[in-house]
Parts: sequence; C-alpha cells; structure tokens
Amino acid sequence: MIIVQTPLRVSFFGGGTDLPSYYLEEGGCVLSSAIDKYIFITIKHRFDRMLRVGWTRAEMVECVDQIQHELIREAFRLTGIHQGVEITTMGDIPSAGTGLGSSSTVTVGSLHAMYTLLGEIVPAERLAQEACKIEIDILGKPIGVQDQYIVAYGGLRFMEFHPDGKISLQRIELNEDSRRKLNENLLLFYTGISRSSEYILVDQQRNIKNRLAILKEMKELAYTARQSLDCCDVDSIGEYLHESWQLKKRLSGLISSTVLDEIYSAARKAGATGGKITGAGGGGFLLLYVPHEHQAAVRETLQGLQELPFKLESDGSKVIFNYKR
Repeated sequence: MIIVQTPLRVSFFGGGTDLPSYYLEEGGCVLSSAIDKYIFITIKHRFDRMLRVGWTRAEMVECVDQIQHELIREAFRLTGIHQGVEITTMGDIPSAGTGLGSSSTVTVGSLHAMYTLLGEIVPAERLAQEACKIEIDILGKPIGVQDQYIVAYGGLRFMEFHPDGKISLQRIELNEDSRRKLNENLLLFYTGISRSSEYILVDQQRNIKNRLAILKEMKELAYTARQSLDCCDVDSIGEYLHESWQLKKRLSGLISSTVLDEIYSAARKAGATGGKITGAGGGGFLLLYVPHEHQAAVRETLQGLQELPFKLESDGSKVIFNYKR
C-alpha cells in the first residue's frame, strides 16, 4: 500500500499568462503557492488482473481503455501499468470546480503513486511535465501549466514561462514574521458555486489577442507583488490582489457574475483590502486578504459562506506511506 499526498494551490497573480497559447508568444509569470489542503492517492497491487479506480464512484474494469476517469486512465497509459492495480482518490475539498487546482493535483499525485509502485523515484520536474502532457497534449484541456508545477514542487513560488517553452521556478523565502502575517491575513470562503473552468478558459483564450494589454498589466503586477514580498511588505498584497482581480474580470465575461461581485464588494466594505475568485473564476473559492483587525467583520458579513482555514504549504507531492510485504 502506497499513499501519496499532493497539495492543492492558490494562485495569487499572473493567472492566464501561463496558457501556452499566450506565453509561447509573449512570455508569462505567476506567483502561486501550495496550501495545506490535499488530495491523497492510494495505490496497491491486486491479487487478480483487474483494475479498480475509486473516486466519486467506483470502477472495476479489465483494461485501461475502459477506465472513465480520464486523468487516471492516461496516467496508467503513460506509466505502463495495465493490470492488477487498485487506486483511489480522497480530497480535503469538493472534487471539482473549486478553483484550487484539483485536476492537476490528481494528475500529479496519480503519476507519483504509480511510479512509486513501480519502484521509480521521479523528480518534481518530470511529474509536472508529464501531468502537463496528459492534461494539455493528450486530453486537449484549455488550461495553463502553473498548477502542475506548483503542486509538484510545493512552496510559495514565482514561476516564469518563456517563449522558448522553458519554465523556471524560484522559491520565495519569507522571514518568520512575514510568513506568519501572510498566513494569518489570507482567508478562503467557499461560494457554493461550482463551475466548469474549461468553459471559461476556452472563452478567455478566444479573447487573448484582444486582451494583450490587460495580460501585460497582470504580468507587471505579478513582478511588483514578488518584489514586495522580497521586501517583506506583506500588506501591499491585498491592494495588488484587488487591482489584479479588476484586470482579470476583463479577460472574459464568464470570470465573475453579479452574485460574485456582490459578495466581493461586501467583503471589501467589511475590511478586506483585496481578493479574487480562485482559479479560472466563475465560482469555487473566494480568496481574501484581510488585516487582522477586520477579520471578525468580514466573517460576520460572509457568514453564509463556509470558510476553509488554510496555511501555505512548503512541500509538494510526496509519499507519506509506503508499505511493501
């Protein structure tokens, strides 16, 4: 029995500039962090030759081609496992549509678990690359590449996506006080609205050529926010989040809605300095930066929404249990 723990993530700045259709022309950058909420993948050999996949439903099949969970099916194909294995997924949040990168977390975690079962030690770089291959190249999903890298590597990181296809990551090292302040002042609330990120991202990609100036501003904000964190200026992150969210909403009419705008406006009036809907937008979780003295008021204002307490996570995908007889 092997158990792999892979973190979810929150993306702060630059989302949208990690789409290959954009960064291979213009270059992109993202400031993102893994968080201490996870998807756990368990895997073990079976006595028989069947394949069992447990997720929101259970599949028992004779061959890989019959598996309906497309991410796990393609991970089996890529790793060469084709019989006699049982794999399950368990998450700390709803399974999809939350904006915390759960699909890429499942893909990276599944690859990690399968390679571990095969006795292979695979670095984070390869896990991220192969997860991108599955999601973007094989399955044709209209997504970016930031999620696969941040959940594989972990930490608070600044990522740059270069026109030549190279991806570079730099870990942002905060002193103890700055890290504590960032952890304490970032709040997550579940809007209760689940949405398909693919539908939003297709519309966003359709608009890219007419939104180049906006995306450039979003990149510049990501660099500015990174410099502020390097200088331990944590409180400025709230205002930068607000600026970035106003820009992001202009990328597609599907990213926000009247309901989401009202929730966000109420949180700002109660004392949040900034925030955003996580992921592609449209629903899922609302991330807010709220100074400590205003947090009670914000929680009172958003009492109809479930809060998800969280902290930034230093580690990426890792094996937490490996028992072989």
